[in-house]
Amino acid sequence: MKRRAFAVLAALAVGVPAWAHHSFAAAYDLQQPVTVHGTIVNVLLRNPHSWFMLNVKNESGQVEEWAFEAGTPSGMIRNGYKPSVIKAGAEVTIKGFRARDASQKRGMLRELTTADGQVFGLFGPQESK
Repeated sequence: MKRRAFAVLAALAVGVPAWAHHSFAAAYDLQQPVTVHGTIVNVLLRNPHSWFMLNVKNESGQVEEWAFEAGTPSGMIRNGYKPSVIKAGAEVTIKGFRARDASQKRGMLRELTTADGQVFGLFGPQESK
């Protein structure tokens, strides 16, 4: 009986943090879509997830720095994304979902569109619909 209890506790100790880490729904509100247009400041392709940082002008004309979380770098590259495609200074439009904490200027990237119309999704390029 003690072995079984230990096995259950061990599984929970390993499984719950892994589930929490990969739960976008825990950090982002999938009922709160957001669209921003701005200029890329930085692209971070590092594990466990990639990030796109951009400057966005708000309604009053002030610049806010937004950050959007995307897929793993390996997943994005495997699906055709190249780090040289989107660089600092590029003008983009990002559609995604807001952080659950609305005071944070961040979200989960669903779709990034470059000024020339290229569309990238959470894990890399997407086919035109």
